[in-house]
Amino acid sequence: MLLAKGAGHAAGGALGTVPRGNSAASWAWSLEGEPVLIQAIGAVLPAALAVALSPFPLIGIVLILAGRQGRRNGLLFTAGWIAGLGIVATLVVVVFGGADDPESPSSAIADWGRVLAGVALIVLGARKWWQRPGVGDETETPRWMASLEDVSALRALLLGALLSGANPKNLVLTASAATSIVEAGAHNGDLTVAVTVFVLVGSCTVLGAVIIHLLGGQRAASFLDNVRQFMITNSAVITTIVLLLLGASILGDGLTGLGR
Repeated sequence: MLLAKGAGHAAGGALGTVPRGNSAASWAWSLEGEPVLIQAIGAVLPAALAVALSPFPLIGIVLILAGRQGRRNGLLFTAGWIAGLGIVATLVVVVFGGADDPESPSSAIADWGRVLAGVALIVLGARKWWQRPGVGDETETPRWMASLEDVSALRALLLGALLSGANPKNLVLTASAATSIVEAGAHNGDLTVAVTVFVLVGSCTVLGAVIIHLLGGQRAASFLDNVRQFMITNSAVITTIVLLLLGASILGDGLTGLGR
């Protein structure tokens, strides 16, 4: 009985406690691994969603999918879009690789960049709202989109890359997100995962449109056309809200960083 009781206490101790060495290793992994990745992903989600909710790429992909060779050109547009976001994010990560040190010049440059970018987004949002169509005015599709139904394969690929990687709003949002990943202390695998999450979330509407088109047939075409018309009609409101909210957030992050 004494032996059984002693064995029970020993087993209970083994189950209820973790050896000091293992506990230290577990805490080290927890502090240096998973929370860094979670923080980096959390930091990029607002900017990624702002990229995804941009009306013009969604309008463009729907027009391309509805045109000749829509399946092929839609896939090429999506590939270009993903590549554009990934290239810009990677370049920013390389340039601001030392921004995880608050005392480094890279960190100060990143914070001032956020301040300027935040102000620019707020100004763009206010300008977009000021120039919105009046009540009852018909909102027309931009002229450059009129020929998308007959776009060539190369143009579809380049258009996707330019809309994601060379669009000024996307440049600001992608640069801010990539800098946040670096400042969170993400390196190696964590860095790659965080950038990948940003690109995928920022591409979710474009990817979603292509998947719906590939799987849904004629019903999907009707649904996507309704989405296109909704985005055209409400593009000014959607863009204004996204720009103002993200501009205020990025400006606040920049001021917080300068005040450290």
